[in-house]
Amino acid sequence: MNDQPPGMAAGPGHRGKYARAERERRFLLAAPPATAEVLVARRITDRYLTGTRLRLRHSQRLDTGELELKFTQKIPAGTRGPVQGWITNTYLSPSEYDLLVTLPAVTLTKTRFSVPPLGIDVFQGQLQGLIMAEAEFASDHDYQTFTPPPRCIHEITTDARFTGGQLAHASRHELLAWLSDYNLTPG
Repeated sequence: MNDQPPGMAAGPGHRGKYARAERERRFLLAAPPATAEVLVARRITDRYLTGTRLRLRHSQRLDTGELELKFTQKIPAGTRGPVQGWITNTYLSPSEYDLLVTLPAVTLTKTRFSVPPLGIDVFQGQLQGLIMAEAEFASDHDYQTFTPPPRCIHEITTDARFTGGQLAHASRHELLAWLSDYNLTPG
């Protein structure tokens, strides 16, 4: 018997026709960016829906108040290489978001600073002190030839502990242990 939801092909790697390849590299940083470097800053609250691969995102620009609400599914590629997985985004109205926000979830809050070519995340709550950067790429070639700026002190692209879904479940104690593996101590 197939226990997949209707319309979903069997297999964990099935990406669906609306998904796009996700190529990103992630890095640990020792400090947030200087204000003068930042093009845009957003407060982001991600809700990882319990028992799913789904994320509900509330993103608001700090300067204009512009709001972006998204419902996202991420499916891991299951193999090593530039494509980490497949991502599908649906943009929501406020009433759609308000309905979905009632579902059980774990929450992660951060401020994202746009400092091209990086998006730099400064985390709040139990993850305070974690500063992570990511760069996204349109092609395998761009992914493989990217030279990270000097502020990127450790690459963590393949460290599953530093994915959003894992971080949302991490305790303060776990975060401190993970950072100590990279000889970092949050201030």
